[in-house]
Amino acid sequence: MNTTDTPDDTVAQVRSALQTVIDPDLGRDLVSLGMIKDIVVDDAQVSFTVVLTTPACPMKELLERQCREAALTVPGISDVQIKMTAKVVSKRPMGGALLPDVKHVIAVASGKGGVGKSTVCANLAIALAQAGAAVGVMDADVYGPTIPMLMGVEDEVLEQTTYEGPDGNPIKKLLPVHRHGVSIVSMGFLIEPGQPVVWRGPMLGKVVNQFLADVAWGPLDYLLVDLPPGTGDVTMSLCEAIPLTGAVIVTTPQDIAASIAVKSLRAFQRFNVPILGIVENMAYFIAPDTRKHYQIFGHGGGQAAAEELKVPFLGELPLDMPMRRAGDEGEPILMTHPDSEQSVFIKEIAGKLARQISIESRKFRPLNVV
Repeated sequence: MNTTDTPDDTVAQVRSALQTVIDPDLGRDLVSLGMIKDIVVDDAQVSFTVVLTTPACPMKELLERQCREAALTVPGISDVQIKMTAKVVSKRPMGGALLPDVKHVIAVASGKGGVGKSTVCANLAIALAQAGAAVGVMDADVYGPTIPMLMGVEDEVLEQTTYEGPDGNPIKKLLPVHRHGVSIVSMGFLIEPGQPVVWRGPMLGKVVNQFLADVAWGPLDYLLVDLPPGTGDVTMSLCEAIPLTGAVIVTTPQDIAASIAVKSLRAFQRFNVPILGIVENMAYFIAPDTRKHYQIFGHGGGQAAAEELKVPFLGELPLDMPMRRAGDEGEPILMTHPDSEQSVFIKEIAGKLARQISIESRKFRPLNVV
């Protein structure tokens, strides 16, 4: 710091230097976005906090490096201490009146069954939780609730809690099951193993509303909703019940699967639900002995659909035996093989999803809201 400068002068210079660091998604500098906090100058050292919009931000290391380089351009500053933290923001509580403490509700959908939608949903939830977010999964795939099996909580039951409401009367709520840092509610907890669900449309809508209104979800950054395949009563009931942050569409590479996924995507657009992205599952098979890639189901259908409809392509996941075994055993691959190639792919897709959620959240927010 120059001898003629006061600490306040240097703070102003640091803040000005940090205005050169631009958020690549929002196209604005971190200072005007309210993401720089607590600048403190002590002789030649400056410290400050960078508040990201999600703990799963894939640009974290880049932004930290750029902030450090910018601060070091200030005369007299030779040491930069940066605290990287995050606060998930929402343009409004996306859970609406039913879920006032939930910042974002994300539908995970597919046009058809058998594409690994629930496996993708479970692993994305764990990836976001491992990044530091508060995450829940609502298994709304009423006819085929597989989230309990994938998360290793098949034998759990939902318990109730009672607390005093605003009017003094007791209110009963179901308590989610907790596993791998994720809060979970599923139809699978309410029926006997192997028991079929034979319900018509009105009953399906009721279970959706029950899982929204009668569960003590608590504060969540992200609530992922695993929907049944297609665009039936459950999907429509969810879209009508609460405002969704957006939807993720899971597909496989075949042309027929991608074309059906497009129909699901357009159904959400009819409800004015933003499409956060497409995930292509089973994109290819890696032979365990030779590591050679085999495109069993073709290749590129998901990406082609994303390009055609001008929505984000979040990434592709290979057909992977360890991932399948991990799901069957109730220990997702992020827990059993956290450093595997598949886990790295999942974390990258989760980061891209969190990034798209942040972009949606900022579209209608004023500056300096973090």
